[in-house]
Amino acid sequence: MHIIKLNAIDSTNSYLKQLSVQHYLENLTVVLAENQTAGRGQRGAEWHVEPGKNLTFSVLVKNVLRDFEEVFNLNVIVAVTLHQAFYNLKLTNLAIKWPNDILSEKKKIAGILIENQIKSDGEIVSIIGIGINVNQSNFENLPQASSFFNLTQKEWDTELILTTFLKLFQHNINKYNSEGAHFFWDYYQKALFRKNIPSVFENLNGVKFMGKIIRVTPLGLLEVELENDTFELFSIKDVKLLY
Repeated sequence: MHIIKLNAIDSTNSYLKQLSVQHYLENLTVVLAENQTAGRGQRGAEWHVEPGKNLTFSVLVKNVLRDFEEVFNLNVIVAVTLHQAFYNLKLTNLAIKWPNDILSEKKKIAGILIENQIKSDGEIVSIIGIGINVNQSNFENLPQASSFFNLTQKEWDTELILTTFLKLFQHNINKYNSEGAHFFWDYYQKALFRKNIPSVFENLNGVKFMGKIIRVTPLGLLEVELENDTFELFSIKDVKLLY
């Protein structure tokens, strides 16, 4: 696994994507930045971090997904790997908030952004961007965010967290290639935040409604049981969970 370390970059995803176009890169090449100035999250949100206090990195994945219908499998593998890594590092009350935020004690400590490209020969190449809140203590105007430091009241070695994740991720990619996605989907569904618990959601029009998360479908849609006992599927752009 080749790791490229940078002091500062606008976005590790953008840098790795451009690098992969210009040069041959081995599978699971990692770009790690001390400071990321234009990080992105879901729904186009910006990802702000204090320089040197967190982990912001991207991983190149190729020769893994065989079909575009498998794309969400990679999301599941990454989320499960982060959950496993944080569990091994003794964080508590961990959960995966659909589609791929990692929570500890109901606070967000990591986020994922995956960008997929289909080449002319049909090969699917993915750039996985990951942000982990490690030693940052202040999250102004972000009441639902936290960090390893805030949760444990001690400073952490970012290298330890990165190595723990990368070793597990390499193992899990090999497991997926040899055994398929069943283990990861089973883990992901069990770890879903507020699954089968009455919750408040908000749609695109700002309308709030009650429902219960039932599952996530193979294509990454959220299945919710509504108050009238009907079921509806939502994409990430359609709805957000309020908590």
